[in-house]
Amino acid sequence: MSYTVKLIDFPDAPADVFASAESRFRRELDKLLGDGVVPALKAFENASESSADELTKNDIALAAAWAKAYESAKTAGFRALGEADEAYFEIRID
Repeated sequence: MSYTVKLIDFPDAPADVFASAESRFRRELDKLLGDGVVPALKAFENASESSADELTKNDIALAAAWAKAYESAKTAGFRALGEADEAYFEIRID
């Protein structure tokens, strides 16, 4: 499965600046999770909607890997942009 990344709620900037930030974010996710980006995202979403006793150890590990990778990717994505309080990267599974 593939996925797309979009920078959301960042103050106006040229399209190429957004594209560069999204590309840095995606590269970091791919570097940290490889082909496991989509399964890790799904595990994280499942974990956030379930209680701990409903999750397998694998689901918990994948969800934790997602959280760590997302933070690292967010840092990479915002590099050279600065921070924007409400901005975030949205990931959509294609």
